[in-house]
Amino acid sequence: MNPAFMKLLSPAKINLFLQVTGKRADGYHELFSLMCCVDLCDTVFLQFGPKNIRIESSDPQIPLDETNLACRAAAVFFKMLNVNDGLEIFIDKSIPVAAGLGGGSSNAASVLKGLNQHYGHPFSRNQLMSMGLGLGADVPFFLFGKPALARGIGEKLQAYPGKLPFHFVVVYPGFMVSTAEVFQNLNLGLTKGEKNFKKPFSIKTCFDPGLHLCNDLEIVTASEHPVITSIKEQLLTYGALGALMSGSGPTVFGLFSESHTAERAKQAMGENARWDAFVCGVFDGTHSNAE
Repeated sequence: MNPAFMKLLSPAKINLFLQVTGKRADGYHELFSLMCCVDLCDTVFLQFGPKNIRIESSDPQIPLDETNLACRAAAVFFKMLNVNDGLEIFIDKSIPVAAGLGGGSSNAASVLKGLNQHYGHPFSRNQLMSMGLGLGADVPFFLFGKPALARGIGEKLQAYPGKLPFHFVVVYPGFMVSTAEVFQNLNLGLTKGEKNFKKPFSIKTCFDPGLHLCNDLEIVTASEHPVITSIKEQLLTYGALGALMSGSGPTVFGLFSESHTAERAKQAMGENARWDAFVCGVFDGTHSNAE
């Protein structure tokens, strides 16, 4: 018997590198990125039985109508399944909003996965990813469920088997950034591009913070918000192997080899009252559950 209630962990993502390699005729940008989920998670609760799709959240900043990606995900799933069911969604937010961590896309992916489980897996992962792409470019990655090299607009995914043995200190500086505006202000002529890795990065490449940390969007966001550069410098001072802005920002992460060093850095960064700091590891996908 299918449960009437589900509880799902919805992880954040970081971009260990993000290169913008071109712009398509439809206005979308072509990317090359190494992405992984980290165990900074929202919790998504699904209650089955209501006649309509309803959404609530612990965070007043996210929309509670059909513009919410989780709400749209449920509507798309029900349409594809050709049912007129309802769902109550509650999102307990821990991932900062509009922060370059993919929280909204992760929530949408969690809803799709939860619904697919509830209805007996009527859709394959590829079918869910196709639904997710219609909601947002990051949604397929969260459905993919493992570290990946992403190309295209982010939908062409190749599992990355390399080790990522790091502790991440994730620092959110307390303000939101519009991804659309960052891309609008991007000057492709100033980006480093995939060709400027000293060696082409592939699934066989061992990720090295000293060689591979780069984000072509950082120059745009940091020029408007110099605090991003300041956070990076502080993380390096506290012992990070490298530091980078994630996605379109403004969140910055540092990579640490030792947990105690990461914890010390997190405590120090958290002393700034405007910032939120977290210590994370790579999310292994084993914590979500249905109840």
